[in-house]
Amino acid sequence: MDIEQVCKEINNSVDELDLVTARKYIEENIDLLQSKGHYLNKNARELLKVITDMHNSDYKPLQRNELAIINTINAYATKFDLRGLKLLVKENSQLLLREDLIPYFNKDAIIVLEGMGAISKH
Repeated sequence: MDIEQVCKEINNSVDELDLVTARKYIEENIDLLQSKGHYLNKNARELLKVITDMHNSDYKPLQRNELAIINTINAYATKFDLRGLKLLVKENSQLLLREDLIPYFNKDAIIVLEGMGAISKH
């Protein structure tokens, strides 16, 4: 598939809000699209920029089990179940070191985790 056809497919996918397909096309052709991005419409260029930034910053998407741990931490913090929270923090201390996870915690979890010293204060 040539670059113009790829750009057309990406533009159509973005227009139809099929971002999964658009992302797939972008990731498969990211090197070509960086030099030929002018063929993309505005929204597709923004998506290209976001995906390029993610690849350049070594962004690691959350795994299913990591998301489950975060949800459980949020639930324990909301219920103020410190026993369960301490156990989760102890077992998953490496996960809490990631700074990119802080936005996934609710306010209760942030306050309790900061108080425990599990995450740095913001």
